[in-house]
Amino acid sequence: MTHRSVFVVSGGTGITAEAIGNSMLSQFGDVAFTQHSLTYIRTEDDCRQAVARIQAAAEQDGTRPVVFSTLVNPTHRELLNQSGALVLDLFGTFLQPLEAELGVRSSQKVGYSHAVRDPSAYRVRIDAVHFALDNDDGGRTHHYDKADIILIGVSRSGKTPTSLYLALQFGLYAANYPLTEEDFDDLRLPEALQPYRDKLFALVIDPERLTVIRQERMAGSRYASLQQCEQETRTFAAIIGRYNVPSINVTERSIEEISTRILAQTGLQRRIR
Repeated sequence: MTHRSVFVVSGGTGITAEAIGNSMLSQFGDVAFTQHSLTYIRTEDDCRQAVARIQAAAEQDGTRPVVFSTLVNPTHRELLNQSGALVLDLFGTFLQPLEAELGVRSSQKVGYSHAVRDPSAYRVRIDAVHFALDNDDGGRTHHYDKADIILIGVSRSGKTPTSLYLALQFGLYAANYPLTEEDFDDLRLPEALQPYRDKLFALVIDPERLTVIRQERMAGSRYASLQQCEQETRTFAAIIGRYNVPSINVTERSIEEISTRILAQTGLQRRIR
C-alpha cells in the first residue's frame, strides 16, 4: 500500500476542505493517507509556515503531498501554490466562474460559511440538540409529543449518534428508545411508544456487526454474544414488522448516510440550512 501525506489548509475551521477532501480520498482505498490540518491561516507568515510543513513532509515521504485548500486570499493562495504539492484549490476553482456568471465579486470573507449569520436558526440547532440529549435512550418519554421522530432499535444500534446528528445538522427534534429483552416477551411495542407510532423509525443492524460493537464495550458477556444479538435482532424485526414501522439497515452505513436516508424515507423537512 502506497502512502501520501494530505494537508487541509484553510483560513477558518477547515471543515469544508476536510469534508470534500475525505469524500475524494475515500475513492482510493489502496492508498494510505496521513492527514494534517492547518487551520486559521490568516497572515502571510502563517501561510509560509504552512508551506514549510508541506515541503518538509514531501522531503520525508519522497513524494509530493496532496493539499486541499479553501484559502480565499489571493496572495495566500499564490504562496501555497509554491509549495510544490498537488494543490486542489477548492475555492479558487469555483469562485472565479461564479463571479463571472453573477457579475459580482466575491466578498473573500474568511470563515463565513461557518459563522452564526442567523441567530434564530442557531437557536433551533441548540434547542434540538438539547432535546436529543434530554430524550436519549428512553430516559424520558413525556416530551415525545414534541418529537419530530423517535428512533427505536436494539441496544448499540446507533440511535444516539443518529439522533444528535439529526439535531445538529437538520435542527430536528429526535428522541430515541432502546428495545431490550424486557420488551420482547409479547412481541409488542412498549407502552410508552404506543401513542407515537406515527413518529417511530427503526434502526436495524446485522447481528454479526452488533456483536462486534458490543464486544468492544462488554467483551465476553452474554450481552455481546452472537446468540444474544441474533435473538434480539430477530425479535426486533418481528415487532417492527407487526407494527409496520419504517426502517433502515445501518450495518454498513455512516451516520451521515443514515440521517439523510431517514429524511428521504419519512419526508421530514430540515429546519436549518
